[in-house]
Amino acid sequence: MPKVPPKIDEVCQSIQNIYRELEIMQPVNVGQYHLAQVNTAKMRYSLDAPEMADFVAQINSVNAVADDDPGFVWRLRGEGAEDATNIRVFDDESILITLTVWKSLEALSNYVYHGAHSDIMRSRRRWFEKVEQPILAMWWICAGYTPTVNEAKKRLEHLQQYGSTPYAFSFRKPFSPLDALEYEQLNLALT
Repeated sequence: MPKVPPKIDEVCQSIQNIYRELEIMQPVNVGQYHLAQVNTAKMRYSLDAPEMADFVAQINSVNAVADDDPGFVWRLRGEGAEDATNIRVFDDESILITLTVWKSLEALSNYVYHGAHSDIMRSRRRWFEKVEQPILAMWWICAGYTPTVNEAKKRLEHLQQYGSTPYAFSFRKPFSPLDALEYEQLNLALT
């Protein structure tokens, strides 16, 4: 008789129990998934340079559009700041990081490629250098969990090294929450 795969809720609960024991992740609501995403941008100039003024002037309004989006959950902000432009996690001080959580891949895609954010995307070469490696990584998390900057950095590095996997993926090759759970379960079984 073939083995029946466990329900997603059961898999998520068992993974969460293991994570809690290892103090990797805080307790979350089981069975509900959100999409975490990190992206980076290597600035051509410092944020206070005149060449960056148009970009800087749009940050608050573009973030407000995200905050008001029904598919938006959370975004990283610097201590005492409305955005994350003062956070540096890479040796290269010219790299900005954005870390957000969305209710779905579709919600994030709509935000990135439509409306106010799409204007920044079209003009990004004015402010940011083109890099040859991936600058955006996404992964599924259980609702209620807040990803860390270090976790985001690891996910992005994983995508840069191995390409899209259920652990870290791109818009071009996305994975489902079930794919991510199966991947995590397999990795936990192998350790």
